[in-house]
Amino acid sequence: MILEVDDKKVFASDAGQTFDKNKQTIVLLHGSGQSHVVWSLTEQYLASKNFNVLTIDLPGHGNSEGKSLKTIEEMSVWLNKVLSKIGATKLIIVGHSQGCLIALEYFHKFPDNVVSLIFIAGAYQIPVNKTLIDLSLSGDGESLNLMMKWGYGSSKQFIGGNPLQKILNSTREIREVLAIDLIACNNYKNGMNALKSIKCPTFFVFGELDKMIKLENGKKFAELIPNSKVHVIKNCGHMIILENAFEMREKVAEFLKNE
Repeated sequence: MILEVDDKKVFASDAGQTFDKNKQTIVLLHGSGQSHVVWSLTEQYLASKNFNVLTIDLPGHGNSEGKSLKTIEEMSVWLNKVLSKIGATKLIIVGHSQGCLIALEYFHKFPDNVVSLIFIAGAYQIPVNKTLIDLSLSGDGESLNLMMKWGYGSSKQFIGGNPLQKILNSTREIREVLAIDLIACNNYKNGMNALKSIKCPTFFVFGELDKMIKLENGKKFAELIPNSKVHVIKNCGHMIILENAFEMREKVAEFLKNE
């Protein structure tokens, strides 16, 4: 699906299904420097459970035009423009990493649109290592290697090469996409305030070996939201959507079925 927002083309993968306004809509939000492709193992599976599924590329990411947005707050407002244009209102927002911050801020601004929230490897604040930011600002490809080194659990190697290198193909993209995202995550400070208003069903999925969002920190996030549910995937790091998409998507579907 391609639509236009703020005079720029926006790409939203819809799992090849016609949008049905009578169904709830799962919105899949990617992490820093990524695109809709990281949800490829999840999108079709959830669409088969009788939901609309929209996997949206942020501006400047994947197939969406424009420059990367500089703050999480801007991203949440832009997301609302996209979803309003599509006519999606009964939303189940699923975020991974940076996508969790966007989901959190979106709920803070537009709570009436949200049916439930699902945080994958998320936290209400994500401080980013200064070395990683500096490398990405200079367009250094080593930033991609560091992200995957920190992103995968234990000694598990990513099969088929570094997935970020397939998404970010130039020093310019590292500098103008990844770096902007990382700075936006690092600068986001409204998370604690935003989570206080969450009353909808909320589900957390964490990786046992996550080096970016330590499990104990993730659980503290979950404890701040009344009646939230948590699932921990063993022997898994931060990149849950690639490392163990099968267990993750099954648990997400199970959560939604029981709500």
